Amino acid sequence: MLPRFSRLTLTAALALTAAGCAAGDSDGPDTADGAAPTSGDGHGAVAGAAEVAEPPVGLTTVDPTGTVTHLDLLDESTTEIGTVGAPSAMVSDGRYLFVQTDAGVEVVDSGRWTWDHVDHFHYYRAEPRLVGAVSGDGTATVATTNSSTTSGTGLYFADSGEAVLLDTEALSKGDLVERFRLDTEPHAGLVVPVGSFALVTAPGEGGTAGSVRGYTADGEPTGLEETCAGASGTLTTRVGAVVGCADGALLATVVDDELTVERIPYPAGTTAAPATSFANREGRPTVAALAGPEGADGVWLLDTRQRSWTLLPAPAPLAHVTAVDDEDEHVVALASDGRVLVLDGADGTLLAETEPLVAASLAAGRTPALVADQQRTYLSGPVEQQLHEIDVADDARVARSFTTDTEPRFTAETGR
Repeated sequence: MLPRFSRLTLTAALALTAAGCAAGDSDGPDTADGAAPTSGDGHGAVAGAAEVAEPPVGLTTVDPTGTVTHLDLLDESTTEIGTVGAPSAMVSDGRYLFVQTDAGVEVVDSGRWTWDHVDHFHYYRAEPRLVGAVSGDGTATVATTNSSTTSGTGLYFADSGEAVLLDTEALSKGDLVERFRLDTEPHAGLVVPVGSFALVTAPGEGGTAGSVRGYTADGEPTGLEETCAGASGTLTTRVGAVVGCADGALLATVVDDELTVERIPYPAGTTAAPATSFANREGRPTVAALAGPEGADGVWLLDTRQRSWTLLPAPAPLAHVTAVDDEDEHVVALASDGRVLVLDGADGTLLAETEPLVAASLAAGRTPALVADQQRTYLSGPVEQQLHEIDVADDARVARSFTTDTEPRFTAETGR
């Protein structure tokens, strides 16, 4: 029997932007020297995929047994995609799910994606599928880009020190192709795709990363090496790829077909803990991160266009934070008691909040997913077996809630 999603409330329809080649929520062309928006004549099309007029947004979940289910947020239908191994972690780029199992990293194609053409977007739907597994020892750190049809996807297996760059264009056609697999000294490392290049961390002290080195997509060293003590956390924005360091962040871009890295230090005199994990609305230039456990030192915002950091106060202990980076500079946070908080990105003022929605999940150590897009924010409750759609701009109103038959252990918004 397919897992069933039951609608609990629906107080407003999901507002979505008509597409084709209509103007979208764009940042303008400040990626000419960056690594973010895709380019090419195909406009993100893949053989067998249909272009559609609006974002095919959905929530794709993996339950504790590995059953993968997709909830279509347009018509509220559900589809069981298949089964992977029992999951222990998951990362998504908005199309693919990279699920950590005993087989390594198993890749699921949701069959929904958006292609960013800088000033507008194209939307596609294809048949979802299980693509296969990338082998490796231990838990892998996965780094993606904003494109699901070009560039690469990086995986670093800390137990073995294997650094892998997958060919995302091949992945879009259902093929698992490794552009390179490098053997490094095992450490808490990263492989960060940047256009047709990649950054791979080199070990520092105590099993941490100490620097990043540049490689071509074929695994040849470029000669670039930059210090990045304690490298942790990476995210690709519309401007470039961010890598967190103990003293700030590195911003990697491609300029005149060459990989370049720029350092963005923390403000002078700061004593706040460094950012170690970043989140934002996909493609936007500003990213958010907790400063210390539960945001004890506040919330970091990094504007990759302005190359500047802002430290906001945290109104409560926090489990997660993400930058919506809309016209009102909203930041959305998940409080440790299960509330969703809407913050002013300029000064951290609490603007709105929900009732506790996922308190049981947090108490049980199940990490809810919190994902923001242009119209809504989505929150999963693994223990509660619920998925919530929240309208941030309307006083954090819970627009829709869905109940699942099994625990949504891991959840991704796909099609965005």
